[in-house]
Amino acid sequence: MAKKGHRIQVILECTEAKGEGKPTSRYSTTKNKQNTNSRIELKKYNPFLRRHTLHKEIK
Repeated sequence: MAKKGHRIQVILECTEAKGEGKPTSRYSTTKNKQNTNSRIELKKYNPFLRRHTLHKEIK
């Protein structure tokens, strides 16, 4: 039987790629819903832009 936890899977999407007309990069990660109620923002590498950009959580 699986554990009932507070961790959920979220998808992070690049915010800068759409403005430049490039494909968006996406990452998946987990977060603790109890500790982090708001959407998370992380700097991740975008291979299409070849640099680190801000990635925000999407639904």
